Amino acid sequence: PAIVPRAAWLGDAARDQPPPRYDDQVVAVFIHHTDSPNGYDCADAPGIIRALYEGQTEGRDWDDLGYNFVVDRCGTVYEGRAGGADRPVTGAHTQGFNHRTAGIAALGTFTEGAEVPDEMLRSIAAVTAWKLGPSGTDPRSEVRLVSSNGGSRYAAGTTATLPAVAGHSDGYMTDCPGAALLARLPEIRDLAARVQGRDAGTGTDRDTGTDTERVDLEDGAPNEELSP
Repeated sequence: PAIVPRAAWLGDAARDQPPPRYDDQVVAVFIHHTDSPNGYDCADAPGIIRALYEGQTEGRDWDDLGYNFVVDRCGTVYEGRAGGADRPVTGAHTQGFNHRTAGIAALGTFTEGAEVPDEMLRSIAAVTAWKLGPSGTDPRSEVRLVSSNGGSRYAAGTTATLPAVAGHSDGYMTDCPGAALLARLPEIRDLAARVQGRDAGTGTDRDTGTDTERVDLEDGAPNEELSP
């Protein structure tokens, strides 16, 4: 997918930060909303993302934006956290499950009754398909991840079976990504599977015939970063 580099929204606001950390691969995606106003002009999205960055790095003293990607209501995809959009960058988006996952944030607030733009949905699905592709993960499957700290829904060391495309609330005690966006996760999974070229309604890799209904991969690395 086309991705706007972080320099387009960061400008001169960058602060000193440690080198990015990486995992071996991405086996799950967590979907978020930014809990910021809807109805913005998409031309203003870079400024909104910059404000989110400043809020997290200055207000919360994080080292960088927690999300790996941010998608605006027009479907434009922005690179979030530093380290390379095409690499398995360790994020800071879902406490306990930041390793081997990517965090994709929908720019806006998608609580019950809010409209989730189709353009946004399609772009989230496209990024999801792309990030899960190298690990061979079917977006409609489940994965097993080990919680790295007790701040999540699961005690540290607990193995959790989660959707490969999960909402923030699947791993953490939160209402994020909002009821409206959460209700459309099945659609995102199906769209992402189609982008990957998978047969409709199955959890099987069309090219290899490998059953991918459940992928047993663990997130056992220490997690030193908090997330919203």
